[in-house]
Amino acid sequence: MNMGSMRQRKVKYRSLGVLALLSAAAIMAAGCGVPGGAGPATAQLAPRAVKTEVITKQKISSPVEQVADVAAGTTLDVTPKASGEVTEVLKKRGEYVEKGEVLFVIDDKDAVSNKRKSELQLRSAQEALQSARDNKVNNRKDLVDNVTKAETAAHNAQQDYNKIRNDFDSGLATEHQVEQSKQALDSAQMNLESMQNKLSAFDNTDAIASAQTQADSASLALEDATRALDNYEVKAPGSGILTDFNVVAGQTVSAAAGKVGQVQAVDPVKIKTELAETNYELVKGKQELVYYNPDTPDVKQSAKISYLAPIMSAATKTYTLELEVPNPDHTIQPGTRYMIQLTTDAEEQVVAVPTLSIIREESDTFVFVQQGDQYQKRKVKLGRINGENQEILEGVKEGELLVVTGQNTLSDGQKVDAAPSPAATTATTPAAK
Repeated sequence: MNMGSMRQRKVKYRSLGVLALLSAAAIMAAGCGVPGGAGPATAQLAPRAVKTEVITKQKISSPVEQVADVAAGTTLDVTPKASGEVTEVLKKRGEYVEKGEVLFVIDDKDAVSNKRKSELQLRSAQEALQSARDNKVNNRKDLVDNVTKAETAAHNAQQDYNKIRNDFDSGLATEHQVEQSKQALDSAQMNLESMQNKLSAFDNTDAIASAQTQADSASLALEDATRALDNYEVKAPGSGILTDFNVVAGQTVSAAAGKVGQVQAVDPVKIKTELAETNYELVKGKQELVYYNPDTPDVKQSAKISYLAPIMSAATKTYTLELEVPNPDHTIQPGTRYMIQLTTDAEEQVVAVPTLSIIREESDTFVFVQQGDQYQKRKVKLGRINGENQEILEGVKEGELLVVTGQNTLSDGQKVDAAPSPAATTATTPAAK
C-alpha cells in the first residue's frame, strides 16, 4: 500500500470520530431536559446584580503642554551717531552690558578741534556781550547827564526871561533884550526836549540784543560740539546681552550705515508660542501659566500672560501667546526653548465613570444613576478616555450614585426595590430532535 492511500484513510477515520463525538453530545443534551429525553431543554442564566458607586473626579490626563521660544524682553539697536575709524573696542559679542557702558570708541580728533573752536567763539561772543552791556550803562549815563544839564539850562533861561520881562515892564530893559531872552529860553527848552527824546529812544532800544544773540548762538554751537564729541564713544542703549556685534579696531563705521549690533534685554524675557484654536480655548481668560525648562522638568514656575492675541492671525491661523518672565540672574537665555502648560493638574481632575457603565444607543450615550428610591437614565456627553474610565462633560456630577453593573436590566424611573435580583431566571431553547 502506498503512502498516499494511508494518509487518506487516517483523515477518513479522524472525521468519523469527530462526527461520533458531536452526535453523542447532542443525544446527552436532549436527554437532560426532562425524564425520558422528551420536551424542551432549559438553562439557568443569572443576571448581574445592580451595583452603584459614587461618582468622583479622577485624573484623566497629564496637563496639556506646548513648546515655546524664549525671546528678549526688548531688543535695542546699537547705532553709531558719528562716522570715522574705530580706535578701541571695549566689549565683545555675547557679553552682558549695562546701559551707558562704552562699547567702542571712534577717532574724535576733528570733533575735539570743533569743540575747541566753539569754545573760543563763545568766549569772544561773551566778551562782546559784556562790552555791549558796559557801553549801554555808560551811554545811558551820558544821556541822563545831558538831560540834567538841559533841564538846568532851560530853568535858568526861564528865570532870565522872567527878569527881563519885569525890567521891561519897569522901563529898565528894551524890547530887543526881551526878544533875545525869549529866543534863549526857546533854545534851552528845545535842547531839553531833544535830550529827553534821545534818552527815551535809548531806553526803548535794546543796544545789546545783537551781542546777546551772538553769544547765545555760540553757546548752542558749543553744546552741539560737546554732544557730537560724546557720540564718538558708542554706548550701550540698554542693559542686556550684546549680540550681532562684530566691530573691530581699525574699521570705519558710518552713521548712515545703520546698526552695528543689538542689545537684547534679558530681564525680563518673553516666552512666546502660537496656539491653535483648541489650545487657545484652554488658555482664554487665564492670568498666568506654568512653564519649565525641558532639561529640568521637575522645576516649574508660573508667569503672567503679558499678551494673548484677541483674534486669529489670518496668515498662520493661530493665536500669539506671550509670557513675561523675570530673569534677574540671566539663567534663561533668548533662543532656547521652554515648555508651557496650558492646563494644570487640577484642571485634569475631571468627573469620570467606568467605560463599562456607559450605555450606547445609536449615536447617543447614557448612564443610570440612583436618585432617591429610583434609577434615572441620564444622557451624557463624553470626553477623554484614560484606561477603564471616561470623562463626562455633561449629564452627571461628582457625588452622585452611578450604576456600574446591571444597568442594562434597568428602565428609566424604575424603583430601586424593583431591580432584578441575582436569582436565576430561565431561558428556554427548543428540544433536540
